[in-house]
Amino acid sequence: MSSPAAAEPTPEQVLRRLDWQVVRRLDGLLQGDYRTLFYGAGVDFADLREYQAEDDARYIDWNVTARMHTLYVREYLEDRELTAWMLLDRSPSMAFGRDEHTKGHVLVDLVTTLSHLFTRRGNRVGAILYNNVVERTVPPGGGRRHVLRLVRELLNPPARTRTATDLNGLIQTGLNTIKRRSMVFLVSDFLSEPGWERPLSLLCRRHDVVAIRVWDPREVEFPDVGVMVLEDSETGEQVLVDSSDPVLRRRFAEAARSREERLAATLRRAGVDPFAISTEDDLVSALVRMAGQRKRRVR
Repeated sequence: MSSPAAAEPTPEQVLRRLDWQVVRRLDGLLQGDYRTLFYGAGVDFADLREYQAEDDARYIDWNVTARMHTLYVREYLEDRELTAWMLLDRSPSMAFGRDEHTKGHVLVDLVTTLSHLFTRRGNRVGAILYNNVVERTVPPGGGRRHVLRLVRELLNPPARTRTATDLNGLIQTGLNTIKRRSMVFLVSDFLSEPGWERPLSLLCRRHDVVAIRVWDPREVEFPDVGVMVLEDSETGEQVLVDSSDPVLRRRFAEAARSREERLAATLRRAGVDPFAISTEDDLVSALVRMAGQRKRRVR
């Protein structure tokens, strides 16, 4: 007699697991100081000063610069009560990965951890869940109960679709929904139809945006397992390939590398802080790495 399938975890179990496995370790590594991870520029304008070489060009005040004939940047006061928004890609390609280590699982753990860290500091978190249509918008809220509500929404599996992902709809929804300057985390594998680049640039002008690409190593290096059938998780298209063919594997790696380079260039042009988390990464190490990159970015 076969054993019954393991029950799906409850939101409380997910939050408790991440509190023990991730948050407590982060407390030890970062001494509970998440300012470098969360706080980029503040949300309240404070003053103007002349531009320095290490300043972020996004905060140049071009009107003042034109009048003074010298580059000036805006300074902001940090707001102790920030609002964070999670723009979440839950398209079929996010289900790629092994067992309990798919890109979708990484998204759940990452968003739960960030939301928990934010809300326990008195900040608020909102989310937009997207799968080529907006599945759900969770208005910003704080406290443990709000985090559990968000986790509950994330644990509901997205509806199956047979269309290619278009991130334009997710970013446009963010533009229309988020009115007050906020921290915005865009979490996706960025396997999308083109057309989302300009909306992302507009989003960056209004908010402090962090783009987190979730990826799986098997997307960039073809495993040598012989003849196999590949299926596009979004369109359902299938193709028979011989994965032992060295030419095929080389072309696959080259195409993956080219895609990553184009994505990195696009994000840089938009003025986004880009980060990447693998399905095989330790989440604590990934978040510490993110904190270090943001600390260097805002100096």
